[in-house]
Amino acid sequence: MDIKLLRIVTGEEVIAEVLDWSNGMMTVKNGLVVLPQGQTFGFMQWASVIDTEQPEITLDMKHVVYVAEVHPSVKKKYKEMYGSPLITPEEKKLII
Repeated sequence: MDIKLLRIVTGEEVIAEVLDWSNGMMTVKNGLVVLPQGQTFGFMQWASVIDTEQPEITLDMKHVVYVAEVHPSVKKKYKEMYGSPLITPEEKKLII
C-alpha cells in the first residue's frame, strides 16, 4: 500500500492509498479526511457516498497543494482500517 497525505486546495488534508500518479493526475482510494481534535486527530470518510464497488477517485494535480509521507502510527491505523485483516503485532522487548 502506498499511503500518502494529500493537501487539497480546499484546505482538506486527506490520507489515501495512491494507486497511480502520472500525467498530472493521481488516482486514490479509501480517502480519509484528517480532523484535528485538540492534541490528537480523528478521521472521517472523504467521499461519503462513493460507490463501494468503484472506490477510486482521480484528482487533477493542479488541485493538490502537496503530497507527503504519513506518520508511521497513522499509517498503521490506516492499514488496520483498509489493509489486510492480518495485523502483525508489535515486537515485545525483554526488560532486564
